[in-house]
Amino acid sequence: MAGPVKDREAFQRLNFLYQAAHCVLAQDPENQALARFYCYTERTIAKRLTTILLRPQGSLGEEDSCRGCSSLLVPGLTCTQRQRRCRGQRWTVQTCLTCQRSQRFLNDPGHLLWGDRPEAQLGSQADSKPLQPLPNTAHSISDRLPEEKMQTQGSSNQ
Repeated sequence: MAGPVKDREAFQRLNFLYQAAHCVLAQDPENQALARFYCYTERTIAKRLTTILLRPQGSLGEEDSCRGCSSLLVPGLTCTQRQRRCRGQRWTVQTCLTCQRSQRFLNDPGHLLWGDRPEAQLGSQADSKPLQPLPNTAHSISDRLPEEKMQTQGSSNQ
């Protein structure tokens, strides 16, 4: 039982360091040394972890920090980001402005987000019923009154 608690604490520490590095750069873009320290500490903690789930992936991934100097890579602030073509493939190239190290990430033009896929759309599902319009609930108060009350109100207004 001690394992999951330790892993959760380590993940919280990694998450805190990641958020702290972003907050430091958001408040003062000139304070890149402190953000670099947070990213370096995050990387050393992640290297010590043996659990696959806690290694940096996705939003806490290695594409967010430079492998050379541990700077947090924010396009336009601490790195440049360019789209390149090489041998018929599309690549995103990030170049760190501190140490000039570049990283390449393959772009897949055929990749579709889940929301854009046909099976994610409600109308294209085979077992779904066509959507019925909602009944109009925006009636005036006089529409809900019985006819005899409406007649008495009409005669009292005259």
